Amino acid sequence: MTLVDHRADRERDTPAAALSHAGPSSWLRDLLLGIRFASSGGREGWIRTLLTAAGVGLGAALLLGAASVPTFLHERDVRGEGRQLGVGTTGQLKPGDRTMLAADASSDYRDNTIGGYLLRPEGAHPPLPPGIDKLPGPGEMVLSPALKKLLDSPEGKLLKERYAYRTVGTIHDAGLTDPFELFLYVGSDRLSADRGANRIDHFGMMYPSQPLDPVLIVLIALACVVLLVPVAIFIATAVRFGGERRDRRLAALRLVGADVRMTRRMAAGEALFGTLIGLAFGVVFFLAARQLLGVVEVWRLSAFPADLTPEPALAVLIMLAVPLAAVAVTVFALRSVVIEPLGVVRSGRTRDRRLWWRIPVPVLGALLLLTSGSADAVGTRGVVQISAGIAFVLLGLVLVLPWLVESTVRRLRGGPVPWQLAVRRLQLNSSGASRAVAGITIAVAGGIALQMFTVGINDDFTKATGEDPSRAQVGVNANFASGELAEQMVREFGTTKGVRSVYGTVDTWANPVGAKPDAQGVMHSVTLSVGSCSSLRELAKLPSCTDGDVFRVTGTQYPEADEQLEKDARPGARLAIGDSRTTQWTLPKDARTVATRRDPAGHTYGGILATPGAFDVRHLKSASTNAQIRIDASVPDAVEYTRNTAFRIDPAMHVWNYSSMSRDKEYATIRKGLFTAAALTMALIAAAMLVSQIEQLRDRRRLLSILVAYGTRRATLAWSVLWQTAIPVALGLSLAIAGGLGLGWLMLRMVGKPVTDWLLFLPLAGVGAAAIAAVTLLSMPPLWRLMRAGGLRTE
Repeated sequence: MTLVDHRADRERDTPAAALSHAGPSSWLRDLLLGIRFASSGGREGWIRTLLTAAGVGLGAALLLGAASVPTFLHERDVRGEGRQLGVGTTGQLKPGDRTMLAADASSDYRDNTIGGYLLRPEGAHPPLPPGIDKLPGPGEMVLSPALKKLLDSPEGKLLKERYAYRTVGTIHDAGLTDPFELFLYVGSDRLSADRGANRIDHFGMMYPSQPLDPVLIVLIALACVVLLVPVAIFIATAVRFGGERRDRRLAALRLVGADVRMTRRMAAGEALFGTLIGLAFGVVFFLAARQLLGVVEVWRLSAFPADLTPEPALAVLIMLAVPLAAVAVTVFALRSVVIEPLGVVRSGRTRDRRLWWRIPVPVLGALLLLTSGSADAVGTRGVVQISAGIAFVLLGLVLVLPWLVESTVRRLRGGPVPWQLAVRRLQLNSSGASRAVAGITIAVAGGIALQMFTVGINDDFTKATGEDPSRAQVGVNANFASGELAEQMVREFGTTKGVRSVYGTVDTWANPVGAKPDAQGVMHSVTLSVGSCSSLRELAKLPSCTDGDVFRVTGTQYPEADEQLEKDARPGARLAIGDSRTTQWTLPKDARTVATRRDPAGHTYGGILATPGAFDVRHLKSASTNAQIRIDASVPDAVEYTRNTAFRIDPAMHVWNYSSMSRDKEYATIRKGLFTAAALTMALIAAAMLVSQIEQLRDRRRLLSILVAYGTRRATLAWSVLWQTAIPVALGLSLAIAGGLGLGWLMLRMVGKPVTDWLLFLPLAGVGAAAIAAVTLLSMPPLWRLMRAGGLRTE
């Protein structure tokens, strides 16, 4: 039987204790009384309240941001779909008063993507894209604010040569997905349907949403829990600020007749007051942050302020859950505390923390993850189970950390004076230090697991394209045939700054004259490509080539293509070219059969190759013109000069870079968003730790001032504070590394992937240590002020 137990039994027998069971009215009365004490506690009371409010406010702001993600994604998608061309009806639509020709004018500039359309009205009342007031005329353009700023800057000088049009307007928010999007509409009088333009009568196209990959669902579940659990832990820590001074106030209340239950409810009222102010701070922080995201881009992530609106149900849940959690945490923290009129008794004897009830929490989380089944079959129930498992593992680290700190410092002996002061302080009470590093421990552990998981699944979403950037770096395509265009492309690209060589072809298809579709209505065709000998050598292994030669190419990875060639394109066959039955051509009898060669785009060609002397492409109506360009990497912005040339030849021409690897867009978008959110969470935890550190120093202000008054060197006390932070941090990071690696292994096991790198924890552990070091250094100036003699004042 401890002193706590004796005191509690005695309290239950007092008349005041009977009054404390009066019902909800007594709860409300005591909570309001605690709020009154907190608001009338003078300068000290308000500083304590504001520290609590600042900590709660930071956490609430991040929770409100998380609750805004569904709205942000929905609004961005709606605006993006609202400006899509209403394509798919070009064949049925006839030119009219409300029709328009449009073509894609997207481009890249260095590491930026620029979207846009070329527009040519066909009547007096064409459709108007969202976000603009008037269509641009020929030679005019309407720009997004970000693109206008780029073009007006020195960095956009080269891009200005590409978009050498007169600016006549700005795209409003309704026509952009985010404030930093680069987008434009260009008026053109050169568009025509036979040159690849689409005829439309409206803007806006909704595409059916594709189901998200189950592995990405698991990734999102992991990220949500990893990002939000540290916030919840810090909020629970923040409402316990000022614990020692609060205990002295509660002892004074006991002196005037309050019983233990009443004092606990009053303490909850004080915490509630700081939490309510913290919620107000959180709303202010959130509103300020969303305004900031409208003018500052964080790792390519930005948003219109109106898009960051929390879901109403989630916002109400946050506003209710945070105050209720503050009351519950405060009452729970006082469960083993007996507050007497002459002081506070925390325990009658030294009682070690028990490990036996802490270990089952992370073990339960691990079991939930191990029994969740394959990620391929994940559903709503599976997502809940996975999220719960991750949360239990991370919360288990929080529960184990105080035991680990206490067990370690209990065995520490000797050392320099600062070390001894720090160790003794932790031996007397390590709870505050453990709570202070709990948030960073979970953040680092979750970050390690998140990094392990994303690296482990990276190969599933990063594929080899088969392209060979060593042979050509840029591909160009125009969706119409023109011998003159092909010659112009080869000529103008060849004289472009930074270009070494150009290979161009005009590609169409051919069928035997009189051929009919098969039983399924499919017309099988043979590819026909026309180009110079140097261009054709990139597609096949030619023994020799002169203008006028024709070749039949076989040996692709598709046997049916070779069979189709043998069936329909034997030497001497009469062929109908393209979709016109009037353009016919006889395959020369001396056409040679050669083996295919993988081109720079990674394709193996199969079909007919012809030189311009053998086939005249001037009368083709259904074809495309292509070029593969090799650039000089030593010339700065050589790719940009190439894009400028392509835009000058035809603004609707498609230009892309060859790359040996490609990454899934959904995966890339999710990964970018997750690591942006992780960085913001780490910054939040660091700021919250600074608030917690300052609060702990203020709690010990009187003790620090007494030690200085007795002659203790300030440097000695400063080093002791550093060691008091360093010891729990070292233990917390060790626990975070072990827990993060274990959680990452469990998540990868769920999706059937091996761990590719066990040392991924090093960068994140370094970031966590650096954040803690920065927090500790920033707390030094307040520490120096708190060691003044004024700290000896008391009431």
